[in-house]
Amino acid sequence: MAGSRAIGRNVHFYLFSEADKPLGGMRLNKSVTEKNFLSMLNILLVASGPYRVTLRSTGRDLMPTDDDLMPGHYDIRPYSRRDTIAITDEPCITRILSRTVTGRDDFFRAQVRERDGKCVITGVVNTEAYRNEWVGFEAAHIFPLSSEEYWIQKGYSRWITNRARNRDRGINSSQNGLLMQSNIHQKFDSFSFSINPDDDYKITCFDGDAFQIDGKKLDPVCREFSGEAGVRDILLRWHFRQAVLANMRGAGEPIFEMDFPPGADMVGEILSGPEAGKRMEAELFSRLQGHFFV
Repeated sequence: MAGSRAIGRNVHFYLFSEADKPLGGMRLNKSVTEKNFLSMLNILLVASGPYRVTLRSTGRDLMPTDDDLMPGHYDIRPYSRRDTIAITDEPCITRILSRTVTGRDDFFRAQVRERDGKCVITGVVNTEAYRNEWVGFEAAHIFPLSSEEYWIQKGYSRWITNRARNRDRGINSSQNGLLMQSNIHQKFDSFSFSINPDDDYKITCFDGDAFQIDGKKLDPVCREFSGEAGVRDILLRWHFRQAVLANMRGAGEPIFEMDFPPGADMVGEILSGPEAGKRMEAELFSRLQGHFFV
């Protein structure tokens, strides 16, 4: 059963000419400022000219400041009547929990563990690392393994500088990875939160903040200045953009169930749920991708 990202929203935005038809919205957490919200709208909207965003209840236009965003209904209108505004049709990938069973990611996991040594989101240190005990900590891919074909098509491997070998596609580089606690990893893979490298690596939650991570900063141990093993800003930027699309456009993308108990009909549940074809393709590719690219 898929969850809905629209439930609990307390921010909604509209075209001024269609004030009863929301283009989308978000569940507001404390980290989101007026400047943040305007930058998110720049991801979501295709505009032929500049526009203004007005809080309907006060008539006040938003400004790119660090003032907290207020809950409410926001109207978007162009400065010129000749200009147009529409919601983007940019694709949002179907994301599942990013794991492999092929062994191709052993090098990736070892690199990320050695570099980080802690959950870079919560700051919890793995005190058992000295005896190679990593239960509860997982190396998470920023760009998912299930979309490796898209990674190759779009040339993302050009940003990776520490590939293991010449034919390596780079998706299993530590530059595409972060060490996280297991529950945090699941939230990351579902785009429930993301990291904005253009806002001092601030963490933004688009869902409830059960783990108290909203507004924290990505731990510097994993960042680009950590040398060739450091995470790449361009990949963090990609994930943040996808999170905005997944959570704020229209009713949002489905949140897929990842916990299938023993004996459950996993295939049946996927096929009876939303985006069945896309999700099945992602699940199959994630499990078989080691046989496609050698």
